[in-house]
Amino acid sequence: MRLCGEGSIGEGRMEAFDVEGGRRILVCAYGGKLFAADAACTHEDADLSNGFLGPGGVRCPLHLSEFDLESGAPRNPPAKEPLRTYNVKIDGGEIFAEV
Repeated sequence: MRLCGEGSIGEGRMEAFDVEGGRRILVCAYGGKLFAADAACTHEDADLSNGFLGPGGVRCPLHLSEFDLESGAPRNPPAKEPLRTYNVKIDGGEIFAEV
């Protein structure tokens, strides 16, 4: 599924996109790589695009649970369930996620 143009997400930035089926996908650019995952925290459904992106992953703005960008696994409580992650591909200057 097409999410955005390649130039839409700069290094160290993240943005969420609404996709068909009612999902919201978070795209993060960090360490020269792109990552995609569900945009809602698994603990309280907070919008992770309002959180913090850093070397450890993405941190929820509500209760500060941090999620690994590669696996979606929570690194600290209160979140216990991992985020669903998606394969990302760049094709023709567009960013796609395998949803």
